[in-house]
Parts: sequence; C-alpha cells; structure tokens
Amino acid sequence: MEKYLIIFFSAIFINNIVLSRFLGICPFLGVSKNTSTAIGMGGAVLFVMTIATIVTFLIYRTLLVPLDITYLQTVAYILVIAFLVQVVEIVLRKVSPEMYQALGVFLPLITTNCAILGVAILVIQQDYNLLESVVFSVANAFGLTLAIVLFAGIREHLEMSELPPAMRGVPAALIVAGILSMAFMGFAGIF
Repeated sequence: MEKYLIIFFSAIFINNIVLSRFLGICPFLGVSKNTSTAIGMGGAVLFVMTIATIVTFLIYRTLLVPLDITYLQTVAYILVIAFLVQVVEIVLRKVSPEMYQALGVFLPLITTNCAILGVAILVIQQDYNLLESVVFSVANAFGLTLAIVLFAGIREHLEMSELPPAMRGVPAALIVAGILSMAFMGFAGIF
C-alpha cells in the first residue's frame, strides 16, 4: 500500500507531468484561461490517460513483446489515444454540449497531448505492473488537472490586476508558470 501512495503523491506533486516533466504544456497554456474549462479538460484527460494507459499496457505486454515488435510502441499508442479521444468527443457532444464548446479545439489536441503518450511510455520504462500503472496514470491526470486549475485561477486573478501593458497576457502567464513550477519543486524532499 505504501508503494502505491508514494507513486500517487510523487506523480502529483514531485514529478508533476506539467510542472516538472514539462509534458502537456499545450493544454496547460491553452485551456487555463477559465477555471471551469480547466476542470473539464482535467476530467477529459483523466479519462483518456487512465484508459489509454491500461490499453497500451495490455497491448505492450500481450502483443508487442511476445511478437517482438516493440519498435511499434509509439505508433500503437498514438492510435489507441486517438481512438479514445474520439470516444470522449462523442460522449461530451451528447452529454455536455456546453463543455464540448468550451473545450473547442483543445479536445482534439488531447490526441497529440504528449502528457498522455508520455505517461503510457513512462509506465513501460519504469516497469510498473498493471495496478501501479493505473495509480501512476490517475495521479498524473490529477497532477495535470491540479496544475491547470491552479494556473487558471491565477490567470483569472491576473486579468483583474493592473499590469504594465508589456506584461499583460502571455508574458505574465509564462512568469506565473515558472513560479508555479518552482513552487512544486519545494515538494522534492518529501518522499
């Protein structure tokens, strides 16, 4: 149990997929203008990342390794992720058209989100079993969601602040992202 807790909390805080590993920067910067949109993106990433990790883990262990075609790992993973994003898009369009509109172009970008592909590859590189892989992927999705929601809250606050004209928008957002990344580095000595 302790091993799973260490995997979970270190993936969220210490090795945050966005703020430490710098994967998933596109949705981090693109969807973080509104907190509710950031939460919706986090939910979509949670679903896709978890299911993609399970499916890619099983494909790797049951198909790619036995057939000695592990060099097709990236191609197989991208196909699985693309399929899962299409499923999420169809479900969101039916269940929550508002969220579908709010996510806009960023929902298809999950297909090429390097955080999802990165987690699927990291699971294999770190030689996790299936349960550890699921814990790792869920924790990384929570870590990405936490980073996006925190960043969105700060950006909403920045919109109401008086900043010099040269600092408005992207410059202030990038500085805040750097400070947020340094803040998460403070968790490094915990585990």
